[in-house]
Order: sequence, then C-alpha cells, then structure tokens
Amino acid sequence: MLKKIISPFQKFVKIESLSGLLLFSATVIALIWANSPYGQTYETIWQYKIGIRFQNFELQKPLILWINDGLMAIFFFLIGLELKRELLIGELDTFKKAAFPFFAALGGIIIPIALFLVLNKNPETTRGWGISMATDIAFALAILKLLGNRVPLSIKVFLTAFAIIDDIGAVFVIAIFYSSTINWMLLVYALVLFLILGYLSYRKIYINYLYLFFGVIIWFLFLKSGVHPTIAGVLLAFTIPIGQKINIKEYTDRLGSILNKIESDKNYKNDLLSKNQIVQIEDLETCTKKVRSPLQDLEYRLHHWVAFLIIPVFALANAGVVINTNLNLDYSLITNIAIGLFVGKLVGISLFSFLGVKLKFTELPNGIKFKQIFGVAILAGVGFTMSIFVANLAFDESQTYIDSAKIGILIGSLISGVIGYIVLRWQKI
Repeated sequence: MLKKIISPFQKFVKIESLSGLLLFSATVIALIWANSPYGQTYETIWQYKIGIRFQNFELQKPLILWINDGLMAIFFFLIGLELKRELLIGELDTFKKAAFPFFAALGGIIIPIALFLVLNKNPETTRGWGISMATDIAFALAILKLLGNRVPLSIKVFLTAFAIIDDIGAVFVIAIFYSSTINWMLLVYALVLFLILGYLSYRKIYINYLYLFFGVIIWFLFLKSGVHPTIAGVLLAFTIPIGQKINIKEYTDRLGSILNKIESDKNYKNDLLSKNQIVQIEDLETCTKKVRSPLQDLEYRLHHWVAFLIIPVFALANAGVVINTNLNLDYSLITNIAIGLFVGKLVGISLFSFLGVKLKFTELPNGIKFKQIFGVAILAGVGFTMSIFVANLAFDESQTYIDSAKIGILIGSLISGVIGYIVLRWQKI
C-alpha cells in the first residue's frame, strides 16, 4: 500500500539527490572563483550582454539575467508540471492526502516571514521578507540521501510534498509582491494565447513546436509586462494536457497485433525490412506517442536538464559572493535571513504539524514520528535556490543588500543542513 501511495515521488528522489550534490559543488566553485585572483573574470562573464537586435527591436540582457529570467522559467515550468500532476492525480489530489504537508508548509511559510518582519528594523530591507520561506528540495533530499536507510521513504515523501506546497507559495509571492509596474495590455495578449492553448489542451491536442512557439511569445510578453517571466513558465505548464489519447489496455492490445504482423513476414535473413514491417513499425511509433501523457513525458524529459544543468548553472552564476573585510554588508540582514531559515522553518513546520494533528485537522502519516518531523523541519531551512532567486528580485537595485542576503542564505542553509543531518543521524531507524 505504501508503495502505491509514494509512487509519484519515488522516480525523482534519486535525481534530486544527485542534483543537490551538483548544486553544492557549483556553490563551492562559485565562492572560490569569486574570491580568487580571477574574481573579476567571474563578474565580467555573468555581466556580459548578449541578445538580438534588428531595426526597431532589441532584446539584450546580461548573461546572468538570461539565466535568472530565461533558464529559470524552464525550472518554474517544471514546477508547474509537477504541481498540476500532484493536484490532479498525485499526492495532493484530495484534502486528506494534502492536509499534513499543507499544514507543515503553511507553518514553514508564515513563521519565517513573521520572524523576519519582527526582527527587521531597516525599512529598506523589508522587501526581503519572502527570502526565508522556501525549501530547496534538491539540497534537502541530497542530505537525506547521505543518511541512507536511517530515514524512511515516507519522510522523503513528506519533505517532497511540503516542498511542492512551499514552491506554490513562493510562486504566488513572486507574482504578487516581486513584480514591477505592470503593463496590463501585454498581459491581455498573453491571456489570449493562454486561452488558445487551454482550448487545445481541453481537446487533447498537443503539438510540440506550436506550444514552444506560443511559450516563447508568452514569456516575452511577461518579460515586457513587468510580471516576472518565470511566472509564465508555471502558467504555461497548466496548459499541457495530462491525458492519454489511448489507454494502456488499448496500447498493449495493439502492440500484440503489431508484433504478430511483423513476425508473420518471416524476414529474418534479410537486413532490410519488408514494406509491411515498415508500416507496422510506423504504426507502433504512432501508438507509442498516443499512449504517452504529454505532461508526464515533458516532466520526465525536463527533470534531468533542470536537475543537472539549469539549477547548477543558476548556483554558479549567483552564489559567487566576494567575502573580504572591505565588503559593504548589512549584518542585520544577514542575521535575520539566517534566523528566518533556521529558526523560522524549525518552529513553523514543527508547530503547525503538531497543531494540525492535535486539532484533528490532519493525521500523522504511517511510518513518521514527531521526532523525525523535528529533524526534517531543521533540514527545511536549506533554502538555497528559491531564496537566492527571491533575494535578486527583492534587492535588484542594491548590490550591498543582494550580497548580504546571499551570505545570510548560505549561513542559514549551512547551519540547517549540518544540524538537520546530525539530528536525523542520531535518531534510531
């Protein structure tokens, strides 16, 4: 029964764990590079402008913005695909399934935000309230992976579930609070394209290149509208059809029929296929395309690219903070973010999980103990990727605050990761 419940999560736990190790490596490389004699090269590369220009049209941005606004839109698109799957057929498709991780995620969002706002005394850094709210699932799962069988798979499922809900909260926060002045007319144009894609999805019509073409245009419209373009990635994911054109039963029946027809030609000694065999193989390819869910297929194909390329590149481009005595830093901001990640996540997730069970709004999942929730709550303070992303949006006009926020994120994430590992390591299986 447990295997059936956790099946949607199992397939990318291993990928996320390895991704976390790559993320850690990219972070270390970025810090060493930025603080080495070649530190100026590090800055020059990411600030180098590339783009296109012809007649009255120009789209040129520094490389780091192509990563943060462009590549990260693909990351958010994958989040949207995972979210749609979980809401429709996965672990969040009923209130009962979603209740426990939902309460945990709610506490992990509210308490870090409240703690930051209480501790923050500088009006200029108030916009950083959203930095401590999200958990980096890749880093967190990588740490759980190091613990081996000391951590039951149900804990990994729980971590994955509330991290997905965390991501939902972060998406809403970015869309509402971290977007600039909005050009509503451009959003209307984007809405028209969304409606077209939505109609195609309803009719179960999916054409790769058409969706890609519309997706690029929608991303550009969001970029110019003032709403952060990564939000377009999430919304676009919800237009991808999830249903199959033929079910697995019909597919296997056709497969047997095609196999019999191919074998009937007895063309084993000839290197070339017969005309009938060619027709049957083309039939097989058509059936295989129809049995695949477009959403599931895209999610599977993108997961490796995001985990092994996009997220490590994002870390490499954004984690390189120059650390020296002459650096102008806001130490209060550093402290507040680190406390928000470590203390805020620990208190928020533990408290809301406990209250949810005691008030009978939720039930403690099988195989999970409260002492394990405590350890995972500490581990949830590893908020690297999304936290840095929000920091860049919150303090886009102040390098001092961006550098301070990144250091706070690194410190808070490091403390949470190390202590979370120790707490879970000491627990009995």
